[in-house]
Amino acid sequence: MPTWITAEEAFRQLAEGLGDSGAADFFDTLVERLARLLWADHVLIARVRAGEARTLAVWSRGQHRDNVRYPLAGTPCEQVAGRTSCLYASDVQSRFPHDALLRELVAESYLGMPLCAPDGAPLGLIAVLADRPMAPSDQERELLQIAATQAGAELSRREAERALQASERHARESERRLDTLLNHLPGMAYRCLNDANWSMLLVSQGAEALTGHTAEALTHNRHVSYAELIHPDDRQGVDDTVQKAIARNEPFQVVYRLRTAEGQLRWMWEQGQAVFDDEGRVKCLEGFITDVTERQEAQRVQQAVMQVASTVTSRIGDDYFHQLVETLIQLLEADAGFIAMLETGGDTTTATSQRADDLRLSLVSAQTDRERLERYDLPLSDTPCARLIDEQEIMIHDDADPGLPGFPAATRAWIGRRLDNARSEPIGVLVLVYRQPLEADAFATSVLRILSTGAAAELERRSDQRRMHQLAYTDGTTGLPNRIRFMEDLSHQRRAAEREQTPLALLLLDIRRFKEINDIHGHQVGDRLLAALAERLQHALAPHERLARLSNDEFALLVPRAAEKGLAECLERIRRTASQPITLGHRRFTLAVSIGTAHYPSDAMTSEELFKFASIALYHAKQRDEGICSFDATMTRDLARRQQMTERLQLALAEDRLSLHYQPKVDLASGRLMGAEALCRWHDEEWGWVSPGEFIPLAEERGLIRPLGDWVLAEAARQLDDWRRNGRILPERLSVNVSAQQFTDPDLARRIAELTRHTPASSIDLELTESDVMRDAEQAIDITHSLHRAGYTLSIDDFGTGYSSLAYLRRFAADTLKIDISFVRRMLDGPHDHAIVETIIAMARSLGLRTVAEGVETREQALELARLGCDQAQGYYFGHPLPAEEFAAAWGEAMAAESITG
Repeated sequence: MPTWITAEEAFRQLAEGLGDSGAADFFDTLVERLARLLWADHVLIARVRAGEARTLAVWSRGQHRDNVRYPLAGTPCEQVAGRTSCLYASDVQSRFPHDALLRELVAESYLGMPLCAPDGAPLGLIAVLADRPMAPSDQERELLQIAATQAGAELSRREAERALQASERHARESERRLDTLLNHLPGMAYRCLNDANWSMLLVSQGAEALTGHTAEALTHNRHVSYAELIHPDDRQGVDDTVQKAIARNEPFQVVYRLRTAEGQLRWMWEQGQAVFDDEGRVKCLEGFITDVTERQEAQRVQQAVMQVASTVTSRIGDDYFHQLVETLIQLLEADAGFIAMLETGGDTTTATSQRADDLRLSLVSAQTDRERLERYDLPLSDTPCARLIDEQEIMIHDDADPGLPGFPAATRAWIGRRLDNARSEPIGVLVLVYRQPLEADAFATSVLRILSTGAAAELERRSDQRRMHQLAYTDGTTGLPNRIRFMEDLSHQRRAAEREQTPLALLLLDIRRFKEINDIHGHQVGDRLLAALAERLQHALAPHERLARLSNDEFALLVPRAAEKGLAECLERIRRTASQPITLGHRRFTLAVSIGTAHYPSDAMTSEELFKFASIALYHAKQRDEGICSFDATMTRDLARRQQMTERLQLALAEDRLSLHYQPKVDLASGRLMGAEALCRWHDEEWGWVSPGEFIPLAEERGLIRPLGDWVLAEAARQLDDWRRNGRILPERLSVNVSAQQFTDPDLARRIAELTRHTPASSIDLELTESDVMRDAEQAIDITHSLHRAGYTLSIDDFGTGYSSLAYLRRFAADTLKIDISFVRRMLDGPHDHAIVETIIAMARSLGLRTVAEGVETREQALELARLGCDQAQGYYFGHPLPAEEFAAAWGEAMAAESITG
């Protein structure tokens, strides 16, 4: 996925792109969108049949290609067509040397997923190829799986539409053949009187297969008359049709229901004519009767399905389900009906993996007595629908009780059908309810069986859209709205505040030192801590306040109608809630937050400005002990200077406008020059000298400290080489500071060697700040040893201000401890600082380390440090940092200087 697209944005773009299901260019649009979202060079969708793939859409290198056919054998698509997703992260052409399409596309990697019909049958595949190795993330796989599900549903829909058209052609052909062959098919030929009983004079032997009664039983009404077998509701209509045909002296054709000897209702098709005597009177009727139950049921089902389709296919969303339920109730003469979604609990996402006791029915649409019911949820186990999870289809003919609120109490029968997704997992139910008992009739179940596919597909589409919406707008760790959703809420609330002429406050919250928690305890603990804090903050909110998580440890809170007193109460409530200890297992955490605030309309008039100013206030809040800061207009000027300084510093680095000054290191016993420390200086054309205390922290914050540190190392090495060529060699080493960001590089020794390749490693001393070394002590041990093996000496700078232990000091490959300037300045005035300095010197001596005192400004300080056994010192007493030429001129003969103790 492109780095400039977040996972949330990708899911939202895919959801928008899949909204036009059924469009002619659906597959073309899908491959193009996937190529952009997954940063792929090629995307194809193909239908698979009989060992051959036929592409439906192909996107390659920024444009659509013509569709092609290719055999599956010897291609990675062969595995995908077998219902298995597969990934070939690299070298896919060498794995499938006979795949012509791979050679043509010049693909290096391949990721494929199958396309399945709603019943799980394989339909085809979707493949993403790249001209480089690929390592898809979980979000990218889920994005492709959702696309595959939607593509499978669309392909299944299109094939179902083609199958329906083929079915209609087949039905018309069947009718033609039936008209031709009818008189030759098995059935019942007869001759009967034109009386009320249709008294049979002659009956063929096919009567028994047709009615279950023998020909003898029907002849002369010996045991039963044929008219008695006709369904009571059809008798009058049959008689009217026959008598009208006789009156017109025409043949007749009738279709009616007949109850067989076994009690079954069967559909009969009868064709006959009257036989007249010489005087024009009806002697008898002759004809042929055949069983057309299957054809009649098929026609009824087809007509029913077409009626439903014509009514609901143009509907979308809830209207689709409402119209489907209403049409089915009318068509199948039910008294009530509903469609419900199966909701799962816990972390499980499918109903098949949960017991019925853990599932709930969530009504999507329900209607009874021509009234639509309000939606509600209830446990699945409280209803007879629980049987559908295992049985898929149920018909209760009599004595049934659905046990559903709002449905007819005197229910006698119901028909239910389980709705499955494309993976054959239950996602819902479709149920019709009757007050009267039902006869054994396959018509209703057949109609439900056909229409359940479309209902399930629409239900799954809704579920996928809800899932994509959740991924796009909800933070997965805390369940809070994410940045995208929050920015939409901010814009909405700002407009509402403008309409109502009320203030609006935006609070941005940041957890202090949260990175340390992640570094020490791991991101899993950090995520649990964020979720626990989010839950606490949610419970502490007032009803109108809105909380969101914007990034790693940053939250946002909108406070509409934020009066000054109410906002102060809100700030205190949030800070108090956040500071309450949180226990995770055996660990106990106490958090502190920084809060920056900005207000509409006093600070900003637009939502963009409001967010920007709150961010500026948060930055300042992080610098304050109390941790809370409201926006002030002067902050923008400070931010503008920092931004301008960042740009000028980048330019200074690029154009080599920085310089190094060198401060001497002196042996306290002899007063001789022992080395120097290289210090970075910046003189700007417009601003003059810029303090290192300002631009170096800015470089650390803005990601410039690595290139700045690399420049210092390279320039210091160049200067050493220049001095060496001119016969000016430092007695010991030149010290160069290494930043915390540089020190996190496990390959630091090789990097420094490249930057100083013309200078012996023994002439360079690397200074590492104690607090930086202890951020990851184990990694620091490895890095210091690799630097020591490379020949560099190592000094731990600002010693005494961090939290290193004696155990770690023994394991570090350090040579020198530099006593922090804050202790040296106060050592003669305060017994505590003097004791600290004395302890550091003694501890270093016991570990075999040298000591260097920083910031020595008076003779008295130097004498006392020498008395305590400190080895070296640097500071203004010995000399200010000087440019290279001035330093060389001032200290050229320094080795002959008198001892300060002499």
